[in-house]
Amino acid sequence: MKKIGKSKMFFRHIGLFFDKWLITPITKLILKIMDLFKGFAKDIDRLSGKKSTLLVFSLILAFGVFVFVDNESSVMIDQYAEILYDQPVTAVYNEELYVVEGLPKTVDITLIGQRRHIFLAKQSPSKGVSVDLTGLKPGNHRVNLKYTQRLKSLDYKLDPSTITVTIYEKVSENKALTYDILHQDSLDSKLYISNVELDRSEVIIKGAQYKLDKVASVKALLDVNDIPNPKAGEIMVKDVPLVAYDNNGKVINDIEIVPKTVTAKVTITSPSKEVPIRIIPKGTLAFGKSIKSMESSLSKITVYGSQEAIDKIEQFEVDIDVRDLDKNKDFNVVLSKPKGITDLSSKSITVKVIVDNSTTKEFNDVSITTRNTGDGLVANAATDEDSKVNVVVTGSSDALSSLKESDITAYVDLDGYGEGTHEVDVHVTGNDLKLSYASKTKKVKVVISKKQ
Repeated sequence: MKKIGKSKMFFRHIGLFFDKWLITPITKLILKIMDLFKGFAKDIDRLSGKKSTLLVFSLILAFGVFVFVDNESSVMIDQYAEILYDQPVTAVYNEELYVVEGLPKTVDITLIGQRRHIFLAKQSPSKGVSVDLTGLKPGNHRVNLKYTQRLKSLDYKLDPSTITVTIYEKVSENKALTYDILHQDSLDSKLYISNVELDRSEVIIKGAQYKLDKVASVKALLDVNDIPNPKAGEIMVKDVPLVAYDNNGKVINDIEIVPKTVTAKVTITSPSKEVPIRIIPKGTLAFGKSIKSMESSLSKITVYGSQEAIDKIEQFEVDIDVRDLDKNKDFNVVLSKPKGITDLSSKSITVKVIVDNSTTKEFNDVSITTRNTGDGLVANAATDEDSKVNVVVTGSSDALSSLKESDITAYVDLDGYGEGTHEVDVHVTGNDLKLSYASKTKKVKVVISKKQ
């Protein structure tokens, strides 16, 4: 509506202008022309002599001028602009010899013209935005972007229209190839990827020299989610992508890796082992109380994981907290997976602890052994008294009745000790974890010397 109001005001002024400077002069001109044709037929003379006829001719001519001006003014008023966002930029240069930095991936194009022309321009194909770097040598260059549109009736503006690029010579190097396994947790917990074999051990990296200097490693990223129906056996995984990293583990994008992908042979196994469960009580019971018995709902458990981790496990230890315990109790224990173990045959167990009144039993002259003696060294007791200790064992009478001296171990830990005579702490342990063990002698002297 605003556009129509402005047009009326515009043409009103135009009409007054042409009435004064065009219609009146034209009328006078026609009168003069009619004077030249007075010799013609009387009908024409009579017609032309009428002022109404002259007025009609003048109005027709003025209307023609009005239509012409209106058409031209519509062209001026109907100007429109539309922005085409994120238009890709194509660079022309020798990609085998050079690397170019500073090129924008996209630019914005503002098209200016009539709506119908802009509509046609959007529908018709164009050569897009390009920059010609042919012939430019390594270094910094200020270049113009070019937009090619078949419709010449439109104006356009690029943002940006001029850019600064840096051209480098492209160099290449060989780089060792390793791999990383992604989303390994999504693999069946009873399965384990024991080996990955890539179809090549080296790749070629290409780019500017300063970029290649930053490359610390190139890795094939094997995604477990890309393995179809994983199961025990050998599986070939194609098109494994390669990525370059710097010393900080950050991805380096502006280099070319040849080839871009590799093929990996993945060996999936399902190692397992059945081991006994050992219950380990932690903490001190209430005064005068001890553990008479501990019964577990499971005596054995099967562990799954890497072969290396499984080989290290001889028994599965389960800790229970018996601090201040003074009566019988059932413990529901959620089992934790040791390092390298991916699954367990059972997720939890129940341990029933029976509490009894505690008593003590003493074992005399228990021999002391040594642990963690340094390489090339030998340790001996300084005196005969330092070679043996008396041990007091506390527990239920049932447990103590079956305890033998051979079930008790007294030792000294010599980790970190060198040659010489040292006074060290005495430690005592026993096979039956329901019992507690203590040496009456807290410290003994040992002599450490070089092996002969």
